[in-house]
Amino acid sequence: MTSATTETADEAPLFGPASHFSILFDDPRWALALIRATVLEAAHPQVGAALIDNSTFVAHPWRRLRNTFVSMRRMFDPDLAVREREAARLNRLHARMSGADSRGRAYDAMDRATRAWVVATLFESAVTMCRLSGQPLGQDTMEQMYAEYRAYLAALDGDAAELPEELKDFWRYFDGVVENELEDTEAARIILYRLFDHLPAPALLKGAPTLWAAGRAVVGPLLGVITVASLPEAYRRRAGLPELPGASALMQGAYLTAGLARFLPQGWINAETVIETLSLSPGSDDLRVPVMTAVRSRMKRAAALLRLLTPPPAGDPAPVPSRDPGAGRRSAAEFFREVLDQTGDGHLDWPDLAAMARELATRLDLDEPEETRLYDAFAAWWRELQAALDTDGDGRVSADEYAAAVPALAGPALIRVAEVLFDATDRDGDASIDADEYRTLFRTAFHRDLGTADGTYGRSAFVGDFLSFMSGRRSGTPYDPLLADA
Repeated sequence: MTSATTETADEAPLFGPASHFSILFDDPRWALALIRATVLEAAHPQVGAALIDNSTFVAHPWRRLRNTFVSMRRMFDPDLAVREREAARLNRLHARMSGADSRGRAYDAMDRATRAWVVATLFESAVTMCRLSGQPLGQDTMEQMYAEYRAYLAALDGDAAELPEELKDFWRYFDGVVENELEDTEAARIILYRLFDHLPAPALLKGAPTLWAAGRAVVGPLLGVITVASLPEAYRRRAGLPELPGASALMQGAYLTAGLARFLPQGWINAETVIETLSLSPGSDDLRVPVMTAVRSRMKRAAALLRLLTPPPAGDPAPVPSRDPGAGRRSAAEFFREVLDQTGDGHLDWPDLAAMARELATRLDLDEPEETRLYDAFAAWWRELQAALDTDGDGRVSADEYAAAVPALAGPALIRVAEVLFDATDRDGDASIDADEYRTLFRTAFHRDLGTADGTYGRSAFVGDFLSFMSGRRSGTPYDPLLADA
């Protein structure tokens, strides 16, 4: 490890609740800074290509956000064992991501220089958010925070050599990457212009599609304008990003407003709690559900009033009502879009099934052997799907190919996926899943009643329900928030 990973008794801790990272983590300004950092990451050609090919940030942005926050919390945990376990998980995840971009250039998510850039954008965006909100960090604070982020990188790569050791050298490094390496990538454009305009509602707001669409129509473009205005001028010029009149003032106002949260009592805002609350499903046994149900009811009333006050123009289709969670079955098109096409590119291929495996492995916090078994099972299922559905031989399954085949997906490989998932969930190895194990898998969709007299879930019932969801296209199951919700 480098000196960035050590600390003396007189220094602030690099990890844990007293670190600068942890102090700023629940700051509302992070919502703006994290979008900015993500754009700068996606503008790097290697990161952009990996996002386009492998990420679920388009189809499932809220799930991606939740997992990112949880991972960062773990990486700055005071317990070394927690940090090492999360670093190992991230490295296994990144080791499975490599390929070539649209111009034939190779990318590898384990590339050390690229990983250093990702960490650099997080640090620089944290410094920038403080400056833009009128609370610039002092030199000593910046030095300490920089040491924390170098320690973060060292935890992943074994050292932090790809980032300059001294803060004064970091700014030259950062400006050099912006000037010479960043591009107007497809991933960056999607984040800036498509993601905000088409952002799906989180689980909490699914019951009020009209209200969500109205709010998104206003907030989405504003977030895009604010983010563009906050990006380094050299990148804006190189990528040809327009800065609208008044954008700088709007950006400054947004950061200043978010910065007012510092006057709230400590602990009033908790980022993880906010994200988990947005993800709650009506069937959860979480104590917050009754409150959220009341909120949903009020939002539905507000949405109905909004529809009365702002009727759609003549010729416009009426808003599609939200699907009742207990409706029973999805159409083939819905199932393909909401469940199978995890990356949101309109096709089913290996990255989509890998994303399912990744989400399940993350939920269960699997060790390497169990994680490998799960990925292998999904890989076998992909080969089975490809052989049955890829009629034009292009290496992927289109929505039309899927719909035309109306396949029964419950083949031997999918049964194997279900069995491996059961074994991974059955942590005590007693051949049944109890309430605690069930809760671990279905964090936001846990029901107290498992439907059995003894409160356990047997292998055959578990496998049957999983197959029914994946092949029968049933909706309203605990798998919806896990694999279908945004």
